[in-house]
Amino acid sequence: MVIYYRGIFFLAVTAFLGEGIEFLVNMILARELGSHGLGIYMSILPTIFLIVLLASFELPVSISKFVAEREERYHRNILYHAIRLAIILTSILLLIGTIVVPFVPVFQSYHPSIKWLVLLLIPVISLTSVARGYFMGKQQMGKIATANFLRKFIQLGALFGLFRFFEFNSETSLLVAISTLIGSEVVVFLYLIFMFNIQVQQMKRQPFSNLNRKLVRKNLMAVSIPTTGMRLFSALTNAVQPFLIKGALVHSGLTGTIATEQFGMLMGVAMSIGFFPAFIAHSLLIVLIPAVSKIYAENDYSSLQKMLQQVMMLTLIYGSVAVTIFYFFAPDLTSLFLKSETSAEFLQLLWPFFLFHYFILPLQAFMIGLGMIKEAFFHIIWSTSISFGFIFWLGAMPEWRMDGVIIGMNTEAILLALLHYFTVTKKIGLSPSMKRPWPKIANQRLK
Repeated sequence: MVIYYRGIFFLAVTAFLGEGIEFLVNMILARELGSHGLGIYMSILPTIFLIVLLASFELPVSISKFVAEREERYHRNILYHAIRLAIILTSILLLIGTIVVPFVPVFQSYHPSIKWLVLLLIPVISLTSVARGYFMGKQQMGKIATANFLRKFIQLGALFGLFRFFEFNSETSLLVAISTLIGSEVVVFLYLIFMFNIQVQQMKRQPFSNLNRKLVRKNLMAVSIPTTGMRLFSALTNAVQPFLIKGALVHSGLTGTIATEQFGMLMGVAMSIGFFPAFIAHSLLIVLIPAVSKIYAENDYSSLQKMLQQVMMLTLIYGSVAVTIFYFFAPDLTSLFLKSETSAEFLQLLWPFFLFHYFILPLQAFMIGLGMIKEAFFHIIWSTSISFGFIFWLGAMPEWRMDGVIIGMNTEAILLALLHYFTVTKKIGLSPSMKRPWPKIANQRLK
């Protein structure tokens, strides 16, 4: 398991640097766009992420899982079929996107170039997903880490240079912000495709065996379809959430402008700070999916139990430290973005959301690796539905407003983390207290 820890450490270090850059990116955006412009930017972002999700079709997850479970001589054939699938997917999405995107309401109120820039992401993300999946499955986390860091670095450099030396009006500033985001993805695409091509040339010089095309597609689709469905549901709810929150706040008596500003402080300031330590959780997610898949395929429940115990302890340690710092130093942290006591209050109230979010990502990786994607999907549906009910019910009350919205968000994170946790521990034979099972229970599971 040394390679897993090495991969986690390398990803975590580069992700930390990347999150530091993301912190600076959001500071620039907050100062250049203002609270209202930042609210608009954060309202568009979920729709862009939805398009990215559809373009990736969760191929990084399905390919990494399949590659980790199969011998190296099959990898070349797996990639051949995966590339064909990605090309077909890109063609279909580009056709649909060209017809649908111009009529999406969120793109009609802003600069007309934004919707066409977003379409550029479809082939970029789709083809990059194949390379990501292969490198993840082979535990070559250095390339994944470099790509993630490169994206943030390019975006920061472009934003700093453009806003430093040029003056833009509010509409053009928003276009610049979106363009730098998409441009950084193009740079990552060029890097990963170059590295992937080197790997393919090496594989061509090695012995290989073919797998049945239907078998490969069946295995890829068996993971990609439900995982995409799960992520699609999350992306759709994230795209709806800004309008739900702002609608609830307006219903409580706030003006549309104030509601947008408060949403901007919530998502652009409090969330940016609170998600900063999540680079560790994301690193665990990337490493754990192929690792858990491989160990589970070998029927090694003892290693799975040990791995879960270590992951939970690591998450508890860094998560507790992080939320403690957020709570006691909230005014100092939020002042780096905007001079506002309100955003500091948001950050303090959201500590349960952040802490349990750090647990959700590695637990989700376990569920994917254990083939429990359907269960994870149902968990997300239940927790999101309950959360949205609380957000609109409490957020629309004049005496609660944004406090009610935050209660709903905290409820979702706590409920989802607990559902994932109890399901995973039951699957691998651990009690909720993380103690090892009785021998007869372990033997029954192995059968």
